[in-house]
Amino acid sequence: MTVQQILPLFPTNTKFITSTLGVFKKDDIITYLHYGIPIYSHAEDDYRSFRHITSKFILEGLCKMTEISGCFQVSYDSVKRYVKRLKLRGDRGFFTDDPRHGGSRHKLFPAVVARMQQYLDEGRSNCEIARMEKVTEGTVRYAIKTGTLKKTLHNTHRSK
Repeated sequence: MTVQQILPLFPTNTKFITSTLGVFKKDDIITYLHYGIPIYSHAEDDYRSFRHITSKFILEGLCKMTEISGCFQVSYDSVKRYVKRLKLRGDRGFFTDDPRHGGSRHKLFPAVVARMQQYLDEGRSNCEIARMEKVTEGTVRYAIKTGTLKKTLHNTHRSK
């Protein structure tokens, strides 16, 4: 006899993580149920909350990493990574910006930016500029995206 037969409290579209823990979607909201009682919910595209909630389930002993991985078709390694994040950094590990992003700003000194802008004006590619300045191409793209460097129509193609 399954929990569903004993306690018919789960909606019919519930996907079971374990016999007592389920999840369903309604109106772009994901709701998690334990013994049929709603315990968490989040927007369908809120991946931070998804990772946080499923990691909490694992640490609270409600399910195993393999059950989350199997139910949601996500890699076991990513589940393991987010459980570790919750252990080490707590809830803040999911809801604060990653300090690693934007790490190339320290390389963009005024002299470097001036040379890079000159290369852009000459029509050189981002890849060429990155090689010449010994930075990643992502650093060049980041500088263009943030407006530190200006890539205009007249400098997007090299003159022959």
